[in-house]
Amino acid sequence: MLDQYAVFGNPIKHSYSPIIHEEFASQTKQRLIYKRELVPIESFAASVDKFFRGGGLGLNVTLPFKTEAHDYADIVTDRALLAGAANILSRMPNGDICGDNSDGIGLITDIKINLGWKIRSKRVLVLGAGGAVRGVLKPLLQENPRSIVIANRTVKKADALVKAFQDQFEISVCGYDNLCSRSFDLIINGTSAGLLEKGLRLPDRILSTENIACYDMMYGEKQSAFLDWAVLRGADIADGLGMLVEQAAESFFIWRGVRPQTEPVIKLLREMLNTS
Repeated sequence: MLDQYAVFGNPIKHSYSPIIHEEFASQTKQRLIYKRELVPIESFAASVDKFFRGGGLGLNVTLPFKTEAHDYADIVTDRALLAGAANILSRMPNGDICGDNSDGIGLITDIKINLGWKIRSKRVLVLGAGGAVRGVLKPLLQENPRSIVIANRTVKKADALVKAFQDQFEISVCGYDNLCSRSFDLIINGTSAGLLEKGLRLPDRILSTENIACYDMMYGEKQSAFLDWAVLRGADIADGLGMLVEQAAESFFIWRGVRPQTEPVIKLLREMLNTS
């Protein structure tokens, strides 16, 4: 019987995870099966119980279950603990379930290795203060940017987010309407819904005069309004497709002990998006 892995989410039909892990398995000559499963909102724990009791070895977890995955795990890694969320569940040799979070390493690897952008000494703006941002904030801060600002519609929510990090790093927070007097070298959109589609106007002056980079953690068949805005202002841009593949590579490495090549998989998915 092949080793069993899966991704749990709701919705899940759109997930590229089975394609990604099938490509990784083919590359590395690993024998496994990877499925996607639509999990009822109220049945996450029961579904995970059933999966692992049936011999499953590892799960990727996507929205809206990452917090529940963190709480379900018997043990969690430091990066899952700080994120307050887990996107990887693994069955350990003693039967315990370990929760981990690879979102941060996925983002950093895509930005630094795949795109060749610099974070160190850069002025960084992060849009949003939800779970996606919480999962990547510490790895981002560990790259030693010159400064980092989190902007959110609700400043109180941004304040609550940074409290977990304030003993180790200095982070500023503000509302979107207080960005006019600042400029940044790297802007990361960490909101689940496109801000500009909802009528948010970002002031042009937040972009520094040269070497501007804008990264949207989301991806899709259509380029986001945020990236459209950035292109019109001369910025280098990227969406979150590379981050998706890189965080998947980290989970594959945790489960199988071998690190796959991500570049051909990113290229494959990009071609799929462009032709869909």
